[in-house]
Amino acid sequence: AVEIDRVIRGCSPAPGAWTTFRGDRFKINSGKPMDNCEGVPGELTITKRSVTVAAGDGTGLLLGQVQAQGKKPMNAADWARGVNFAPSDRLGG
Repeated sequence: AVEIDRVIRGCSPAPGAWTTFRGDRFKINSGKPMDNCEGVPGELTITKRSVTVAAGDGTGLLLGQVQAQGKKPMNAADWARGVNFAPSDRLGG
């Protein structure tokens, strides 16, 4: 998660750090490394006010601002409210 955070900050503002979500490009503009985040890499944990992505080594990344393909940048929690998630949805896969 710390390495991912460094990539995000190093690529900001251009060209930007990105991954994929449901086969479409998904830009991550900001995030914060978190400890004690279990799950397989890319697995999303969504609450009313936050979206966390598991990094697979017991850490994760709390998403800040994201930008879905063809959309404007927005807070990750706001983005998550507008998406119907399936149990198999992951970032990067």
